[in-house]
Amino acid sequence: MAKTARSTPPQDPADPAAKPHAGREIRIIDTTLRDAHQCLWATRMRTAHMLPVLDKFDRVGFESVDLMGTIQFDVCVRYLKEDPWERVRRVHQGAPNTRFRSLIRSKNVVAFDFLPDDIIDLWVERLYANGFRVIGSFDGLNDVDNIVGGLRRAKALGAYTFGALAYCESPVHNDGVFVHAAKALIERADVDAIMIKDAGGLLTVDRIRTLVPALRKVIGDRPLELHSHCLTGLAPLVYLEGAKLGCDQLHLSIKPLANGAAQPAVQTVARNLRQLGFAVNVDDALIDEIGTHFQNIADREGKPVGMPLEYDAYHYEHQMPGGMLSNFREQLAVAGLSSKFDELLEECARVRRELAYPIMITPFSQFVGTQAVLNVVHGERYRIVPNEVKKYALGYYGKLLAPVDPDALDRIVENGSRDISLEPAPLAPAVRALRKKYPNASDDERLLRYMLAGTQVDEMLAAGPMDTSYTASSPIVDLVTKLAARRNPGRIYIRKGDFALSISSNSRE
Repeated sequence: MAKTARSTPPQDPADPAAKPHAGREIRIIDTTLRDAHQCLWATRMRTAHMLPVLDKFDRVGFESVDLMGTIQFDVCVRYLKEDPWERVRRVHQGAPNTRFRSLIRSKNVVAFDFLPDDIIDLWVERLYANGFRVIGSFDGLNDVDNIVGGLRRAKALGAYTFGALAYCESPVHNDGVFVHAAKALIERADVDAIMIKDAGGLLTVDRIRTLVPALRKVIGDRPLELHSHCLTGLAPLVYLEGAKLGCDQLHLSIKPLANGAAQPAVQTVARNLRQLGFAVNVDDALIDEIGTHFQNIADREGKPVGMPLEYDAYHYEHQMPGGMLSNFREQLAVAGLSSKFDELLEECARVRRELAYPIMITPFSQFVGTQAVLNVVHGERYRIVPNEVKKYALGYYGKLLAPVDPDALDRIVENGSRDISLEPAPLAPAVRALRKKYPNASDDERLLRYMLAGTQVDEMLAAGPMDTSYTASSPIVDLVTKLAARRNPGRIYIRKGDFALSISSNSRE
C-alpha cells in the first residue's frame, strides 16, 4: 500500500521539550465509506458517490478501509436498488492496493434471528471470494460462542481477522468482562487483532485509562483497534488518550462525514497525534480532496454533515444510538404523543435495566427501544411483547451477563408469543436447501434472498444495472438532461420560483 513518508527528527531524551511518543506510529482505519455515512446519511451513500475518489483512497496510506457491515447489504437492496456484491467488486477494482474490511454481526448478519452455521460459513466465503481480506465479527452480548466459527472460517481462507468487543457502560460490564472475551477470541479463533467497538460513544478518558492497559496485558503484540462515536463529544480526546496507552489503530472518518454521530475526523485527530509526537503516515492533501468531494455531494443533494455535539450526561442513562432517537421523535409525533419523548427515554433506561443491561447495539438497541415504545404508547408495561424480546430474555441470542428482572421476565413469558419455546432448538443446516430452491442463482444472490424477505431482491434486480455515474452538476440539470434524452418525452414542465422551463417533443422553450 502506498504511504506518504513523514520523518520525525531524533530528540534528546534529556530535553524537557522532547515528546514522549516521538516516532511511534499510529495507523488509521478509515470509516468514511461504511460507518460514517451509516451514522450521518442513513447509510444512503451510493456506489456512484464512492467510485470517483477510490484512486485517492488507494494512495492515502490507510491501514484498511471499512466498506461493508451488514446493514449496507440491506440498504443497498431495499432502498438504493443496488446489488451490494457488485458494489464490493467495483470498489475493490477501483482501489486494488487497499485492504477493505467487512464486519459481521454475530450469527444474525442482516436479519435479527440467528442463522445456521453453514449460512454463516457461506457468507464468510463469499466475502472472501469478492475481495475482502480483512474480516471481523462482533456479538452484542460478547458471547464468543456466537462468532468464533465465522472467524475461524475467515482465518482458514487466508483473511486477516479481528474480534470486536462491544462496549457499553453498566454495573455488569467491568474491564474483566472485556478481558475475558479478548482472551477467548485469541485462544479459540487466533484473531489477528482486537477491536474495542464503542458504538454508543460511551468511553470516557477515565475508563480508557483502565480498559486499554487491561487489554494490552492479554493480547500480546496483536494490534489493538479503537472505534468510537462522537455522540457525547468525548471521542476525540478518548482517542488521544487511547493512543498514549497502547492503542495501535484508530477508526476515523473524513470530514464532512465525521463528528456528530460518526467517528472523529482524521484531519483533526492526525494533527493532534503529530503534536504529541506520534507518526501518522497518511497523505493530508489526498484526504482533503476526498473531503471536498463528499462536501460537494452533501451540498448538492442536501445531505447532513457532521458537527461536534455537546456533552449530554443523560446519554449514559438510556445509551440509545442517535439514529434511533430521531426515529422515536417521528414515531411519537405520528401517534400524537410528542410530549412523551422524555418519558420514553426514561422507559428505555428502565427496560434496559430489567433486561440485564444489553449493549445498545443492533439488534439489542432495537429490542429495548421497541419494548419501551410499546410500554409508553399502550400505558401498560409488557402488555405487548415482541417476539425478539421474548427470545432475548430466554437466551436465544446468547448468554446474558446477569439475570433478567424476575417480574419483567414473568410478564414477557406470559404475554409473549406462545409459539416461542422456552428452550431454543438447534438450527438445521440450510445451504443445501437454499441452493436447491434457487438452482440458477449465484451463491451471492441466494444469500440475499435468504436474508431479505419478500420481493426485495426481485425489485432490486428489476431496477436494472447499477447507475455508477456521478457528475457535479446540479440536480435540476441532471433531471432535465435525463428527461430530454428520452425518445418520446411528450411535454415536460418544470417550475421553481421565478424559473420555468418547458420541453416538448416539438419545441424547446
